[in-house]
Amino acid sequence: MKKSNEVRLDPQTNDLDILSGPPAYNWNDITYFLELARYAKLVDVAKRLKVDHTTVSRRIRELEKALDCKLFKRTKSGFMLTNDGWQILEHAEAMEKNARTVSHKKGFEQTQGGGAVRVATMEGIGSFYISPKVETFKERYPEIILELVTSSRWINLSRQEADIFISFSKPDEKRLKVKKAGNFRISLFASQAYLNKRGMPSSKSDLNRHDFVDYIDDLIQIHAVRYLHDIIKPRRVVFRSTSQIAQYSSITKGLGIAALPTFVAAQNPDLVPVLPELSTSRDIWLSVHQDLDHVPRIGMVIRFFMSEIEKDTSLLLSTS
Repeated sequence: MKKSNEVRLDPQTNDLDILSGPPAYNWNDITYFLELARYAKLVDVAKRLKVDHTTVSRRIRELEKALDCKLFKRTKSGFMLTNDGWQILEHAEAMEKNARTVSHKKGFEQTQGGGAVRVATMEGIGSFYISPKVETFKERYPEIILELVTSSRWINLSRQEADIFISFSKPDEKRLKVKKAGNFRISLFASQAYLNKRGMPSSKSDLNRHDFVDYIDDLIQIHAVRYLHDIIKPRRVVFRSTSQIAQYSSITKGLGIAALPTFVAAQNPDLVPVLPELSTSRDIWLSVHQDLDHVPRIGMVIRFFMSEIEKDTSLLLSTS
């Protein structure tokens, strides 16, 4: 039976059909729906929204009642969208996008391009390449605040973990705008102190008697950082770390040889390329969710880093 102000999904068009009057559901419940669709667990959503998990459950039940359909099914891994839920998701994300558009209009921020932009990337490029660019960026765009997130795992832009993702592999997530910005070279490096003590290798076979620094293989979540194994499978690894900064620091003290991006090794003139003909490379991809692609400040950040990466081609591809 249809009720006054009822909202349901039209079975023929898959559009939200307002049967009469204004929407019967609470607009705020759409936020709870979107968060549960993205994170699947009540506890995780409750933490993000700073409410009790029972509040999340209650708001979802109220939305389902208002829309007269089941939005989620409960599984061992969390709350999964039903067929109706997937259809509602498209409209809910459109509502979210339009809400963002309203907040980005002039008058809601200090300037049309002002505000914060969160950029996520891996630790090495974030610390050694992105961070040194912030001063130049700030001089050019003083009203934009850059927030840098470094992570050893893949960032999900659909879950709003960041606004922009700078990665070494092309994301295949749906509804992303992805641009290739350039690429960089990875070579073997060691400190002069280490080479004075152990000698400079003259061939690939000579590397068998040298010490290496590497990632912890079973903790690698982004396989694009497995630089060393693209170049050589070392016989003797004396130190492993999930942190590229830790690897870099250890070889500057003479611990051994490591595979480093050339822009990382360039931070220390005491680091010497070892058999530079042995190298590998990675692409640099900039991604943004299509719902944010129109936001002026995000476009400014993307254009800035695209330009900087192109300008720094010689540094990124250097053999020494």
